Amino acid sequence: MAAPSDRSRRLNLKQRSTLAGEAAAAVAEVESALDHPSDPTAAAFFDVDNTVMQGASIFHLARGLYRRKFFTTKDIVGAAYKQAYFRIAGVEDPEHVAEARNSALAFIAGHTVAELEEIGEEIFDEAMAHRIWPGTRALAQMHLDEGQRVWLVTAAPIEIATLIARRLGLTGALGTVAEHVDGVYTGRLVGDMLHGPAKAEAVKALAEREGLDLARCSAYSDSANDLPMLSLVGDPCAINPDAKLRAHAREHGWRIRDYRTGRKAARAGLVLGSAASGAAVAGLVAKRQLRRRLGGRLGV
Repeated sequence: MAAPSDRSRRLNLKQRSTLAGEAAAAVAEVESALDHPSDPTAAAFFDVDNTVMQGASIFHLARGLYRRKFFTTKDIVGAAYKQAYFRIAGVEDPEHVAEARNSALAFIAGHTVAELEEIGEEIFDEAMAHRIWPGTRALAQMHLDEGQRVWLVTAAPIEIATLIARRLGLTGALGTVAEHVDGVYTGRLVGDMLHGPAKAEAVKALAEREGLDLARCSAYSDSANDLPMLSLVGDPCAINPDAKLRAHAREHGWRIRDYRTGRKAARAGLVLGSAASGAAVAGLVAKRQLRRRLGGRLGV
């Protein structure tokens, strides 16, 4: 059998991204209190990893599940490598993307949706809550205060994405949809992970369903992988951006917010303070040694 061409691979990946986006939009939950926003055609979309939360939500989830004996060390190492490669290579290597897709969330196969949701609450409290960036959360609240709806858009499972959104008081979430039958996960995904182009497809599908005007919407992310989503809206913003996204944002006049600066400055200040303190202590010791020597010579 002939190997599929690069074009057919790309087409298949695009189709899977579209399917993943449509699936995410279809299961996106909307809090009843926000069913009738005062500004119904505008909304904000926030990436999660390193945008809303320090680190990767899927990593925090996997670590929490590992501690609860969901899978072995070998499983998590293999999955971590493939997901890291997926995040870096993205659509550039369709074959590896397929491997990543097949391994993603395989560790929840055989477990129930209710079980993951219950454990997810515990994992959020122990590993995620204290990693939320206050600045990003304030931006999300600003949109809510203006009567707009706010959705998270993440590669994390939709159940965890919805949990994070609910705990932050947001409207809802778009996330990777894991297939389940009779409430039990099969280990397969519906389409692809919600990553890169799939996020843009999910936002477009949700906008159509909810009657949103994307030109009046905002989107926030840290990664150049999310340029398809950021480019959809009229108000894109780079949060804690990687180098490629920062350059793109500057070139196109997008807003940039970096909440890592204060933490870096604090660390730098701590290092400088420690160095200054060390120098002061060293100087004091040198003075004492000099006095002792002089005192011995002068007989005092």
